[in-house]
Amino acid sequence: MTAPAGDWRLIREESRPGPMQMALDEVAAETAAAGGPATVRTYRWDPSCLTLGYRQAPETVDWAFCEREGIDVTRRQTGGGGIYHDARGDVAYSIAVPAADVPGELLDCYHLLCEPVLDAFDRLGIDADYVEESMPEIYHPACYLRELHPAHDVVAGDAGNEDSGGDDRRRKIAGNAQYRKREAVIQHGSLTFSVEAERHLGTFADPPVTPAEFGDRVVGMDELADIDREDAVAAVEGALVAWVAGEGGDRAGVALDREGVDLDRDGSWTDAELRRAEELVETKYRDEEWVRTRPGRDSS
Repeated sequence: MTAPAGDWRLIREESRPGPMQMALDEVAAETAAAGGPATVRTYRWDPSCLTLGYRQAPETVDWAFCEREGIDVTRRQTGGGGIYHDARGDVAYSIAVPAADVPGELLDCYHLLCEPVLDAFDRLGIDADYVEESMPEIYHPACYLRELHPAHDVVAGDAGNEDSGGDDRRRKIAGNAQYRKREAVIQHGSLTFSVEAERHLGTFADPPVTPAEFGDRVVGMDELADIDREDAVAAVEGALVAWVAGEGGDRAGVALDREGVDLDRDGSWTDAELRRAEELVETKYRDEEWVRTRPGRDSS
């Protein structure tokens, strides 16, 4: 399947702080719901950032470690556990589209919006797909260490790399989640380029997991393919373009869209969107009450 028809824009990788990236995801959803273009984009966390799941307890965070290491902390609109997004080791994407244009069933919609993610791994020569069998939880507060489920968790393994030494493990390589806001769907996700196990675990309060155990569950693209981060970003952007524009629409020098699609391959934010995002940063994504209080609970 391909993306729904309509007006789209690709916003290529931008480096911004985590609270701003979360605000821009929300703004992209508002724009799509209001009749503006749907958005596909890649982005980079600068500085590195820990995002908490919507209902995650703030007590699970090692706040002192994050402050000492210069790691931002914000809270996502999506559920699940916390994710450490390394400025180099993480490649992020998001898709914002009118809700009426995608399946109403959550998993059907999720699988549709994950198609370019799986395509990006394929372009890089990485054997990635949904996990075949459930894998048990290791540590609940960390998204990547929760139970892996065949319906939605993407894992990857060796696809014939001679340097792997015959390693046949299938380990988590991406975390994806979505929510609905004002008649729009936003799906965002993180693709692991390089695992930073010690820093990832360090953002949590006394996790009973060693870096080696973390590495047994999570894998980075750089372990599975001889690529640099720029290759990974280009693959994700190319896959997003092909998903929207159709087969061949991502070839160099080609700007041919399938019928019913108008894709701006060099899209950008409007001034009004950036102002709205800054407002959301101040009132939500960097607000102490939002970040340090579990939604639905007071701060006492």
